[in-house]
Amino acid sequence: MKQEFADSPRSTVGLEWEIMLADPDSGDLVGRAPELLTALEDESAPERHTVTGELLTNTIEVTSGIGDSVEHAIGDIAAAIAAVRARTDPAGIELLSAGSHPFAQWFDQRVTDKSRYHKLIERTQWWGRNMMIWGIHVHIGVEDRDKVMPIIGALSAYLPHLQALTSSSPFWAGERTGYASNRALVFQQLPTAGLPWPMRDWSDFERYLDDMVRTGVMADATEVRWDIRPAPRWGTIEVRACDGLSTLTEMAAIAALVQVLVEHLSRRLDAGETLPTMPPWFHRENKWRAARYGLEARVIVHADGTQRLIREHVSELLSELSPVAEELHCGAEFAGVRDILGSGASYERQLRVADAADGDLHEVVHHLIREFRSGPGVPVV
Repeated sequence: MKQEFADSPRSTVGLEWEIMLADPDSGDLVGRAPELLTALEDESAPERHTVTGELLTNTIEVTSGIGDSVEHAIGDIAAAIAAVRARTDPAGIELLSAGSHPFAQWFDQRVTDKSRYHKLIERTQWWGRNMMIWGIHVHIGVEDRDKVMPIIGALSAYLPHLQALTSSSPFWAGERTGYASNRALVFQQLPTAGLPWPMRDWSDFERYLDDMVRTGVMADATEVRWDIRPAPRWGTIEVRACDGLSTLTEMAAIAALVQVLVEHLSRRLDAGETLPTMPPWFHRENKWRAARYGLEARVIVHADGTQRLIREHVSELLSELSPVAEELHCGAEFAGVRDILGSGASYERQLRVADAADGDLHEVVHHLIREFRSGPGVPVV
């Protein structure tokens, strides 16, 4: 099955962000996206950004245009959020973002009335109805299709780092899960989701698509829901492993880290190197460790079994790759990853709020609402 890969300028950036709609008093989710989207979609039509619906009516997704830098793409996202707020503030709706809502229940949520969503729920049943998860997607342009699968294979070694830095789903349906990212383990229950299969080249990917379409597993490449996947329509590699980020500054930091990692690996291919890979069982273990322990996880970083604490390994990566960030004009955003290491990822901040409030998860939601408006560092209570 031939799969074309669109022309895309190298290391361009595209961003997607799923945002929750909540009642400002109770903090519970509200399924009011349908009443907002007609106007928001019309208003965004002439803009670089877009505003669209998602699986559940409690969610709005904002996306950037193709950015020649992280700053460019983040500017689009900021404009989209401002447009959304111009509609939600008068309507008495608050916005927040995390990998999961701390206490909302799946059976209270409504599915958006679109055939693709009804088809997904019909097939996946209970697990599909439980997809009360929110994430970000980072697209990075790749100028040569032959680079795509080698980069994905090597980039998989950094998935636990990205997952840990963005982990923001320590609570689920009112319970403290003991995981930094419960979302990571819930999402992989969907068919075609989870870690990418090891593939050497683009023809391997085409054979995979042929098998999946021929056997009725999926209709086309858009239904590949891997944690990192090719996005042939856009000519990008798309990182989908991250929980929903709680602030715009964190979004910028993670976008810069992904852009720098992809560019770094692309340069190694240009230099004639064969990119390193690890056995899939190491990647699977790493994903679980990052979901469970977040930034305190020790993960396998080499095929020989070498292990490192994520927090320390990320710090070393920042020092090693900062020259690449400067060349990509995202040095300031890239440095923001250190701020996450210093102040804690969202899951850590949420847990601190819950502990200070004697476990009251309504306080956690209001904390997330404040952070989405003002950024990290707002008062805990």
